[in-house]
Amino acid sequence: MSLPRIPKAVIFDMDGLLVDTESVYREAMTATAVAEGLEFPNELFLRLIGLSWPANAAILQTHFGAGFDPEAFKVASVTRFRELVAAEVALKAGVIEILDLLDEMALPRAIATSSGHESVNHHIGGHGLLERFHAILAAGDYANAKPAPDPYLRAAEVLGVEPADCLALEDSHNGVRAAASAGMMTIMVPDLLEATDEMHALCVRVAGDLHEVRTLVASVRTLA
Repeated sequence: MSLPRIPKAVIFDMDGLLVDTESVYREAMTATAVAEGLEFPNELFLRLIGLSWPANAAILQTHFGAGFDPEAFKVASVTRFRELVAAEVALKAGVIEILDLLDEMALPRAIATSSGHESVNHHIGGHGLLERFHAILAAGDYANAKPAPDPYLRAAEVLGVEPADCLALEDSHNGVRAAASAGMMTIMVPDLLEATDEMHALCVRVAGDLHEVRTLVASVRTLA
C-alpha cells in the first residue's frame, strides 16, 4: 500500500522510534522500584509509553497508592537512566538512511516528542543529528501533550506545512492517536507496543522498521 498523498514534510517521534530508549527507561524504572521494595510489572510500564510526565505520575500514583512519591521516583529513575546511557543511546535501524532520503527529496522534517529538550540534546545531539531536523518540539513547546494533537499541529505550524500534507512516524499508541487526530498520514513502527486493531485503523501503514518507511517514502517520488 502506498501513501495517500505525497508528503511535504515528515514529523518524527523520538523515544522508541529514532533512539532505542524505551527499553532503557523500563530497566531504570524497574530497578528503582525494586530498590524501594515495589513490584513494577511490564504492563505498568507499557501504560506509560508515549505520555507526558504529569500523566505518568498520575498513573504511578494510582497504581502504588497514596504513600508513593512520584517525583522522588522520577529523580531516582532518571539518575539510573543517565548512568545506563552515560555515553550515548543507540539509534534505531534506518535512521541515517531515511534522513539521507529526506535530504535528497528536500523534505523538511521535525521531531515532536514528549521528552524535554535536554533529552533531545543528549539522545539526538549525541549522534550529531540535531542539525538534520528543521524543528524540535519537546515538552513545554505545546499546550497539551500526546495523545492530544498539539505536538504534531505545532510541528506542522513551525514547518509551514498543512497537517494533512505531513507524514508522522510513531512507535506508541498515544503517539499514533496524537498524529492521527492532527489529521496527518501516520505510520506506526512498533517498538515495545504491538500494533492493535485501533492502530491499524488509524495508520496508513504499520512498518517493521525505518528501512521499510524509507522504501515507502522513496516510492512516492515516482508519483510526483
